[in-house]
Amino acid sequence: MAKPDYIEEMEQWSESFEYGYPVTVRFSETDAFGHLNNTVAFVYFEQGRINFFKDIGLGEEWFSKGGEGIPVTADLHCDYVRQVFFDEKLTVSLKAAEIGNSSVDLHYKVTNEQNAICMIGRGRMVQVSRKTGKALPWTDSARSLLEASRKK
Repeated sequence: MAKPDYIEEMEQWSESFEYGYPVTVRFSETDAFGHLNNTVAFVYFEQGRINFFKDIGLGEEWFSKGGEGIPVTADLHCDYVRQVFFDEKLTVSLKAAEIGNSSVDLHYKVTNEQNAICMIGRGRMVQVSRKTGKALPWTDSARSLLEASRKK
């Protein structure tokens, strides 16, 4: 596999993930060829983001009805490295790679039980105002939570 532009050194990048959650491939997530349907990676990435943001403390404001800002996906990309099949146990890992004024670049790595990389990805989330739909800069506390997640 060719190394994506956002990865400088694959081994160092791969070892830098601190946050992950387990998932077992369900039968309904496979396609006619018996392997994981290509759309499912994005569902795994989404659940990883939700878990990650809740765990670091950003979820409370975002997922409450009264919060001013909400996260939206600006872009999302996945490279499929290895086939995945029904009932495989995977770990979906992610990290905040770069923090902007109102955005955060997230990197994703999905590994199997042998710790072999099955998928890698990146995406940019932007915090926007619920009222205006325009980019909403991070508060100092939100930026601190994101920065702290990078130092674990």
